[in-house]
Amino acid sequence: MSAGSGAPPALDPRSLRYAYSMFPSGVTAVCAIVDGAPVGVAASSFTSVSLDPPLVSVCMAHTSTTWPTLRSAPRIGVSVLGGHHGGVARQLAARGTDRFADVTYEVIDGAIVLPDAAMSAVCSLEHEFTAGDHVIAVLRVHTVDPHPEVKPIVFHASEFRELAG
Repeated sequence: MSAGSGAPPALDPRSLRYAYSMFPSGVTAVCAIVDGAPVGVAASSFTSVSLDPPLVSVCMAHTSTTWPTLRSAPRIGVSVLGGHHGGVARQLAARGTDRFADVTYEVIDGAIVLPDAAMSAVCSLEHEFTAGDHVIAVLRVHTVDPHPEVKPIVFHASEFRELAG
């Protein structure tokens, strides 16, 4: 449908997913060690929530089979992926694969962070809120490690893209 056609866009899940994808967002790796194994997922719904106390949030679909395991970790790492992390983003978003094959990561207090990320944080689950077909997970930030020299990857129009310039 083109702009100016007069008809409002449909509100079915497929149309909404497409429409929402027009808003470019950063991509994060949300990961931890659970029962001795790395567990993680890619999330593009990351946002800062509060400076005092330090809080961030991510949204997880109710259909996620990873979040129920990951949420039990005492510490969860959140890494803002860089432009060079396209493959890592795809691996962490895939189902039925080894999401950590050939991925370099560090473990800090049980949280997994990527050492070459634009920013990484060690967090713990503070609150969860049900919101439609997702859970909004509010995480308390315990440590942060920013790297402004790393250009972040963005998710736009259902594709991972690098920033120019």
